[in-house]
Amino acid sequence: QVQIVESGGGLVQPGGSLRLSCAASGSIVCIYTMGWYRQAPGKQREVVATITSGGSTNYADSVKGRFTIPKDNAKNTLYLQMNSLKPAATAVYYCKADRPFGPRATYWGQGTEVTVSS
Repeated sequence: QVQIVESGGGLVQPGGSLRLSCAASGSIVCIYTMGWYRQAPGKQREVVATITSGGSTNYADSVKGRFTIPKDNAKNTLYLQMNSLKPAATAVYYCKADRPFGPRATYWGQGTEVTVSS
């Protein structure tokens, strides 16, 4: 059973930084395509950033240059480093794992809430 657990959310002032963590079971972080998504109140869930098993990354235009998505394969942990946060970043952030081979499978964490406010 794949388990994905996010942590690190909280309240931060505009312009501040926050690092989210996504701990996954097994070797998920190493071999799956991982991603961070967010859902703001009243809006649809949207992709924030993704990283492949090989380390290729993609970012939403709204976060380019401010967010990064590093991972630590040895710790089976994915991160989202968020800098220069804006109130528009307020949302529940979810970690997602997609199996890139064989039968497709997608796993989500339960989410961690981020509030950017003064």
